[in-house]
Parts: sequence; C-alpha cells; structure tokens
Amino acid sequence: MSTPQEPHRPFFSFGNPFRMMSPKGSQLTPRLLSLLNAFEETLVERLKKLIPKDKDDVLSLTWMKSAMESLCETHTDIKTLITDLELPVANWDEKWIDVYLDISVKLLDICIAFSSELSRLNQGHLLLQCVLHNLESNTSKQFVRASASLDSWRQHISSKNQRVENCRSILENLRGSLNLPKVKNSAKGKVLMRAMYGVKVQTVFLCSVFAAAFSNSSKNLLVLDVSDTIKWAQAFSDLQTNLNVEIREKFCHGKFTVLKELDAVDSIVKKLYPMIQDGVGPVEVEAFENSVSDLRKGSEKLSQGLDLLAKQVDGFFKIVLSGRDALLCKLRESGAVNDTTLGTNVGEQLVR
Repeated sequence: MSTPQEPHRPFFSFGNPFRMMSPKGSQLTPRLLSLLNAFEETLVERLKKLIPKDKDDVLSLTWMKSAMESLCETHTDIKTLITDLELPVANWDEKWIDVYLDISVKLLDICIAFSSELSRLNQGHLLLQCVLHNLESNTSKQFVRASASLDSWRQHISSKNQRVENCRSILENLRGSLNLPKVKNSAKGKVLMRAMYGVKVQTVFLCSVFAAAFSNSSKNLLVLDVSDTIKWAQAFSDLQTNLNVEIREKFCHGKFTVLKELDAVDSIVKKLYPMIQDGVGPVEVEAFENSVSDLRKGSEKLSQGLDLLAKQVDGFFKIVLSGRDALLCKLRESGAVNDTTLGTNVGEQLVR
C-alpha cells in the first residue's frame, strides 16, 4: 500500500493475473493442485447455478437472495482454503495483507449501502398498509387518504439513496484491483492468489448487479474481462453475458424500477390509483376488489422478499467482517505486522 508521500495508484497494474502460475519459481505439488482445482470446480458450478432459467427471474428478489448466498459460500470457501493451505500469517506477503484489508473494508461499505437500501424499500410497506387500511372503508374521505398514501409511496420508492449512489466509485476501485500481485518462491501463495482472483471477480460483478438494481441505473453494471485460460472463465462469461443483456433490456424499457417484485406492486398501484381518484362505480366494484386483493398479496410478497434478502446481505457482511477480524488478530499475535504498520493504513480503515 502506498505511503502518504507516494502518488495514488491502483492495487495492481492491469496485466495477466496468471503469471503467478507460470513454470518459473515454486512448483505446485499434487496436493496444492488438488486444493486449487477443487476450489475452482466448485466456483464453476456456483456460477452456472446463478444463470436464471427464465429471463423474468433476472433481478427478482429470489434470484438476488441466491446470488448473495452464492457469495457467502465462495467467501466461506476461501477461508477454508486458507486453513487447508496451512500458510501461517507470518508468511503472508505484506502486499497480500494490504490488499485483503483494503478490499474487505470496501465490501463492508457496499454491504452497508445495500442494507440501507433494503431497509428503505421495506419502509414503503407501511405506506401500502395504510392504503389497504383506508380502502377497507368505502368512503370518499378514506379514498382521499388512500390516494395520498399511494403518492407518498411512489415518492418514497423513487427517491435516491446516496449510499447506493456512492457504490459506483467503490466498484470502479475494486475493478482496478482485480489482478493479483506477483508471487515468488511460494507455491501456497500462488494457490491463494489464484483462488482470491476468482472470489474477487464473482464478488465485484455481482455487487455491480445489485448496485445497478438498487440505483435503477445501468451505469453501475460492470463488464469484467477474464482470461479464457482459467477454469471458471467460461461459466463466468456465460453468467455475465446473460445477466448484462437481460438487465440492460429492462433498463431500455424505462420502467419505474427493475426489481421484479417492486415493479409488480407498482403495476397494481397504477391500476388502482385511477379507481381511487375517480370513484368506484357499480360496474367497477369487482375489478376494484381484485386490485385491492392483488395489492395486499403483492406488498406482502415484496416485504418478505426484502426481509430475506436483507438477512443474506447481513450474513455476507458478517463473513467479511469475521475474516478481517481473524486476520488482524493473527497478525498481532504473530507479530508479523506491528501496530505501527497497522496504524496509518489499516487503522484508518477500521474506524470508517
């Protein structure tokens, strides 16, 4: 990590991340190759599972929950791999430590942004409950209140979340850090850095998908280039192409929101709103009652989906935080990095 006197630079220059696996330097033993292959094969299957079977499932809360579960599993796997490698913290290159700590704090920032957005969206459920409550009474006064609540709901849902808006710069920074530092004379280090590359690519891309969905802007959607020499490259390419095409198509339609369940509720609101404004005549009673019923079911499905996704985001936050804390504890116990070294670079991140 650069010192305060040095100019800002990305974590690594953008080059070939697979130089570390070249014949030069330390060779990988059969055991190390087995560990790396097992990690990458699991990642291949995990990426394949995230390709939606139906294009309508793209950016559904159910798919987003599965995507966050997948991230949690991959980050858990990298922690297991570190244990299996039996690579003492004292042998970690200082560059690896700097990278891990810097990236982890950025991921924590992104998790906080996503959690705040999910909480904000779920607050709209209270406004919809007010609408439904007011519609139980077939009076003009209650209809006026219901109309006002629907207006408030739409204003609330369409408002911007600055934390989500800030994700774009964080993601761009993370994209610039995708390549890994050169590893010399450490076969275990080579395996660790190669596996870390897979974790980072999956994480950065999926976080960009979430940021695009929450900000309702395709500008947050990243396109990552991965060398086809790596085992999981094709699976990632298929996933990235599939998602990016479908998501951009959704944005082209100029919808109020690209989140499937939220869009479904908005469609119901659009049908219901004119009825509330103009009054319900004898002929429209059945259509009105059906719309109210649809709104009740849709709002409950939306709220439940947001709650489940929020739990997964929280779980991912805890995995990243626990891994970070464990590394810092081991560093201090081993004396590999003293408090002075941790002070200006890592310490500042810890209090953010």
